[in-house]
Amino acid sequence: MSISKEAKHEFDAAPWTGKTKRYDIVKEGSIAVAFVAIAAIVLSLLMGSPDETPLTFKGWAVSNADNFYATAVQELAGTSGTATYGGPYNKAADGLNVGPFWLQKWAGVTHPIDTVNEFVIAPLSTQVMSTEIASALATWKAASDTQKQDWATAYDDAITKVEGKLSDVPAGAYGPVPALAQGLTDMAKGGALDAALLSQGGFFQTDNTKQILFFGDGSYLDDAGTAANLQGGTWGMMNETGRYPGQAWLWLYSFWYQIPPFNNEESKPIGANADAYIMFVMGALSLGLILIPVIPGIKSLPMRIPIHRGIWRQYYDANGIKRRKK
Repeated sequence: MSISKEAKHEFDAAPWTGKTKRYDIVKEGSIAVAFVAIAAIVLSLLMGSPDETPLTFKGWAVSNADNFYATAVQELAGTSGTATYGGPYNKAADGLNVGPFWLQKWAGVTHPIDTVNEFVIAPLSTQVMSTEIASALATWKAASDTQKQDWATAYDDAITKVEGKLSDVPAGAYGPVPALAQGLTDMAKGGALDAALLSQGGFFQTDNTKQILFFGDGSYLDDAGTAANLQGGTWGMMNETGRYPGQAWLWLYSFWYQIPPFNNEESKPIGANADAYIMFVMGALSLGLILIPVIPGIKSLPMRIPIHRGIWRQYYDANGIKRRKK
């Protein structure tokens, strides 16, 4: 005859009455810590660790001066990614949404950034400038907002039409914009722009938001990410720079970026809002994991699929908890 299910459950819930063995958890932990420490030291000596050269505005301006120059013009024209991003930096766009939930718009502007002044005018104003740049800066500051926009937009459009080839840009009514862009490019080449942007963050200079956003407006950061296999299409979220393995536990988050419609920016309404939708998907999955103990049907799976009885079959046999043939 077989033992009833109620008897099995009662036996599983009863206090332990079987054999015991002395176990020194402190000794076990000490051995484990020592082993891991030795393994970490040996592996670090043999394999090293990622030590990538930091990205700097100097490196950008020296390696691709035209792209930096064009990006500076975009910051003045208000057409860069940062200038048109929306919350939390400005009100230029509604931002990401998941159906009726407009996340960026509802959060509002919590970290205001004026790309014209904070990325270009303010850094230039901290330098000892040539007569040409000083004159251009004075002309810009004295002009009306409409005039500034007309100058910068006209020059930005002209650069876009020639696909960034500055030598092919025709003459036009660009005002002081070319001089300002050249002045910022020279400032970056000299290594002064990095410190100028960082100093805007306050006494404790730990806020690198402006530098990262400025980097992202051009091709420099994107090219570096592509070279290091850190793009979404190459499972970048779970990669480390170079050939090193990264955060493998983020595979599930990265997975969604590899499948439609999340990997197609043209797919509406999800494509352009993939980040927000994936955040909701992962939030739902995480909530489901947390609530497993209270979800009917899920919490009883170990009883309905008794894998543990196969693993501990000797114990159950010894205590008579098993199916017996008549």
